[in-house]
Amino acid sequence: MAMTMTPPDSVPASPAARDQLLDTTSQLMRDGDTVDISLSELAQASGLNSALVKYYFGNKAGLLTALLERDFASILRAVDQLLHKDADPETKLRLHMSAVVNTFFRTPYIHRLLMRLIREGAPNEGQRLADSCLKPLLDAYRTLIHDGVAAGVFRPVDPQFFYFTVIGAADRFFTARFVLRYCSDTDVLDEALRDQYRAHLNDFVVAGILVPR
Repeated sequence: MAMTMTPPDSVPASPAARDQLLDTTSQLMRDGDTVDISLSELAQASGLNSALVKYYFGNKAGLLTALLERDFASILRAVDQLLHKDADPETKLRLHMSAVVNTFFRTPYIHRLLMRLIREGAPNEGQRLADSCLKPLLDAYRTLIHDGVAAGVFRPVDPQFFYFTVIGAADRFFTARFVLRYCSDTDVLDEALRDQYRAHLNDFVVAGILVPR
């Protein structure tokens, strides 16, 4: 949320500056495989005065929270659209598995950032983030699994364990540059490798929840 203070002297603010700070923070985290950046690094990469972080977000923690909430809002909109889609449960699950991998390819930091903000923030702020980010996703998994069980195509599995399986698998892969670097021929997580892992994870998870035929 934008602060009500006026921009600092000699620091021009524009409607696009807030989004530019968020976009640059996202790109720096992705490129650096990290969930932390310095304000000086952000200022250099964005071409904006770091004082604008205080103007728009209050402090760096506010910037990181705003980025997390922006990214999760997109995820939850897509999940809600999926649940209302006219498709069978297996198709919905396969679409979601693909979307999860695509999301972590674009924003590999997202789960680590959420965990950091919950761990380092005050308990009430951690609860707020859990309520706004985690619980809606868990509720969506409960609905998806329930519908699949009712249709006779899914085994009854714990939605929370399912969350850890799916999100954990995507999170670890897209933070695996060092594993790839020392155990494979490349440490570049490009579109081709993303597509291979998306197909693997999709088949692996779906096979585990389907009722044997």
